[in-house]
Amino acid sequence: MTRDLVIGVDASTTAAKAVIWNSEGLPLSQAKSTYPLSTPQPGWGEQNAEDWWDATANSVRRAVQTVDTSRIAAISITHQRETFVCVDKENNPLRPAMLWLDSRAVSEVEEFGSDRVHAITGKPVNLTPAWYKLLWLQKNEPETLERTFRVTDVQGFIVNRLTGEWVTSYGSADPLGVIDMKTFDYSDELLDLAQLSRKQFPRLAAPGEIIGTVSAHVAEELGLPKDLPVVAGVGDGQSAQLGTGGIFPGTYYLNLGSGVVSGTISDKYAFDKAFRVLAAGIPHKYTFETFIGGGTFNLQWFIEKFAGVDTKALGLELSPEQVLETAAAQLKPGAEGLMALPYWTGALTPFWDHHARGALIGFTGRHGKSHVYRAMLEGIAFEQRFLTEGAEKATSTKASEIIALGGGSRSKVWCQIIADVMQRPVKVVRESESTCLGTGILASAAVGIHKDIEYAARAMSGVSSVFEPDSKNISVYQELYDAYRMIYPALRNIFPVVSKALAE
Repeated sequence: MTRDLVIGVDASTTAAKAVIWNSEGLPLSQAKSTYPLSTPQPGWGEQNAEDWWDATANSVRRAVQTVDTSRIAAISITHQRETFVCVDKENNPLRPAMLWLDSRAVSEVEEFGSDRVHAITGKPVNLTPAWYKLLWLQKNEPETLERTFRVTDVQGFIVNRLTGEWVTSYGSADPLGVIDMKTFDYSDELLDLAQLSRKQFPRLAAPGEIIGTVSAHVAEELGLPKDLPVVAGVGDGQSAQLGTGGIFPGTYYLNLGSGVVSGTISDKYAFDKAFRVLAAGIPHKYTFETFIGGGTFNLQWFIEKFAGVDTKALGLELSPEQVLETAAAQLKPGAEGLMALPYWTGALTPFWDHHARGALIGFTGRHGKSHVYRAMLEGIAFEQRFLTEGAEKATSTKASEIIALGGGSRSKVWCQIIADVMQRPVKVVRESESTCLGTGILASAAVGIHKDIEYAARAMSGVSSVFEPDSKNISVYQELYDAYRMIYPALRNIFPVVSKALAE
């Protein structure tokens, strides 16, 4: 029997999903298991790392039940980035995992963040990388690090459960902020500052490398073939890049998820505050990435807190988002003068301002729910144009193609707004699970289903629709964009004053 199927696992912030992919990038079976997120204090974000494994095992077990398992050739994992857990010698978590969205290490960022750290890691000084949280642990929970046998990213933890080995890809460990991006190896300088050593971290492999086989007892438990190869994956952003087929310079993927992440690939290392640098899914290449913390998160916030759209009470087989989009689509560009600054979770690229907050500007008595919703869609589109232009300038590479994915890409209204604001066609991926597809691409190339990663990405990805800029809207959006760019500079000095007042 030909082994022509692969398993992709996406261990995200809220769930683990397993998808069985064929050689054309079509999903044959999938299953999903959720897990909780804890916020024991404001600004903290934690999870039980064992939940990652339990959800992964459950999803894989269910997904393989409807396929011929003798055809499965490999498994690979993508995951929530920057999240890490400390484990003891028995491989048990010593404390809850600290998530990418955890923002407790403010003083550590202010004390240790520097141009030197930026140059080594490609990560501008901000709260996201795990390195600052390791410094927080050193100061606040030194006994945890004293007992730590391994510090690992999500993939490393799951791979250990699959194979019994401690190994991960440098594309998965990189977002932790402990990798020297020029060498794709651990930075002893940064580890020394955190009073840790490289022996406390998993062995590093290249993305797409076979890093072990599923152990016999786990294969039996999950219903997998014996000696199934485990292929090194990458973080969810880089995996999404592969899943869109956006692996050529000038091609930007645009992930319209809880946050809005966009990036392009590069053969050469460069760093700038306009983007953060990550190891790409193709070995020895780089992903230059912009990030808006509030994407569909902002929209869901508005729906839950203010919209008051009860579609069930109205007898509609529609979601609140669909009702609000229909209403917003009736408005002309500009939402009758209402504008939104989308910093609901702070400002990331290029300002890296954790004091920044969201704002709605221009209210009049005419404005209602539909205006707010459209203004929020437009605000994110304006911000993405601003970020893309900054990345273009820093890299001297024009964005020739934009490929959208994620939950927000299912909104025709939003995709059209983005095309009009950015004055470029927006292509929407064929496969909604493109992030998970990226792991399937790596697995397929690793075991020879396709000859290499680039070929696999072209063969397994595709586009379902294209939104062309509407010439009637370009001029008004250009004027509004010019106004949008003035909002943050006008408010920048107000945000820290508010934060200080609330902290006193």
